[in-house]
Amino acid sequence: MLSALVNSFKIPDLKRRLIITGMLIAVYRIGCYVPTPGIDGVALGEFFNRIAKTQGGTLFGIMNMFSGGAMERLTIFALGIMPYISASIIMQLLTAVIPQLEKIAKEGKAGYEKINQFTRCGTVALALIQSFFIAMWLENPARFEGLKIVMQPGIGFRILTVFTLTTGTIFIMWLGEQIQERGIGNGISLVITAGIISRIPAAIAQLWVLISPFSPARRQIQPLTILVMLVLLCAVVFAVIMIIQGQRKIPVQYARRVVGRKIYGGQSTYIPLKVDTSGVIAIIFAQSIILFPATLASFIPNPAFQMWAQNLVRGHFLYTMVYSLLIIFFCYFYTAIVFNPIDISENMKKYGGFIPGIRPGNPTSEYLDFVMTRITLAGAIFIAIIAILPDFIMAWLKVPYLIASFAGGTSILIVVGVMLDTIKQIESHLVMHNYEGFIKGAKIKGRR
Repeated sequence: MLSALVNSFKIPDLKRRLIITGMLIAVYRIGCYVPTPGIDGVALGEFFNRIAKTQGGTLFGIMNMFSGGAMERLTIFALGIMPYISASIIMQLLTAVIPQLEKIAKEGKAGYEKINQFTRCGTVALALIQSFFIAMWLENPARFEGLKIVMQPGIGFRILTVFTLTTGTIFIMWLGEQIQERGIGNGISLVITAGIISRIPAAIAQLWVLISPFSPARRQIQPLTILVMLVLLCAVVFAVIMIIQGQRKIPVQYARRVVGRKIYGGQSTYIPLKVDTSGVIAIIFAQSIILFPATLASFIPNPAFQMWAQNLVRGHFLYTMVYSLLIIFFCYFYTAIVFNPIDISENMKKYGGFIPGIRPGNPTSEYLDFVMTRITLAGAIFIAIIAILPDFIMAWLKVPYLIASFAGGTSILIVVGVMLDTIKQIESHLVMHNYEGFIKGAKIKGRR
């Protein structure tokens, strides 16, 4: 691995892409510390310290995680990339249900550009709406237990906040596209990963205080607990890699066709069906729904509603059950949207392909749907276990949520998945370079 890393900087094109990626991510992290005008950062930090006691159990915790801590400081990147993620998911759903959008999506690169342009417009619209409600939310001191967050509330502050946060989201979207085009890896995913990784120093500092190696009297966590967490972390990372890489290969045989004096087809291939098709999207959907009542309860002073919402916060049995069932449901829901067995069977039939032992046409689509349903169940249960794992770690090892979240949950899924994808792209550049060096100057057998 070290030799491959060294070789990455020996290839000029790959070296340039890695440097550009690092510089753009650095720009993003610098922007996460540029404050929004008109905000009292000390009072806002105090508010987020109070809601942190809920173990990240509000929508603000999700937004803060995806923005790399920019939300709790309300910087120019406070919205993060969440509006773009929401717009992308909405466009995927609309493409599956609107025939016109589905037709555009099948037009190749031109269709991709049109869909991407619709996603950008949707991102701007969502960012404008979210930033406006955030500005209205910040102006009400009653929601912050007497803390005055906005120094000069009014229409001027709202307009400034809306334009600042929306512009920040558009700039992050542009950074992600530049990484995608000129750098290495998936730009948007790398931006999210950079935000999650930026929380590691804070988690280590909090862990150091709990361990207190030079003051045993103040120690709250024993060294054996740290060892257990490290073993658990390695096991979770290994399991996540296995599930992300896991595939069910459906064999496909293409019939031979004789056209003139040439023979086409006859080769064997396979259809890779991923065990985890939805990735972290199912968790994002489930978190947004189950944490919505708890977030509303902080704004609505209704005792009955607040009592009901308290049963749907992290640590309660009802929360764990509903959260797990929502993840499993959205795993199937997203898989049904992105995986269309009818289209696959029609394309196979069009080019003379068939699954051995399965008749082409409707029996093929039914077989693919049956196989995908079974493997999706295994992937959905695994994703649900990983998502609720931080809750069990907190209850078992008595550690804060910030520390437990790095041993499971959304963070570990995103980081591992993005790192695997980035490593694959780097390896493809290395393999391509080696192939070019091998073929150059070589002779082809049978020719003089």
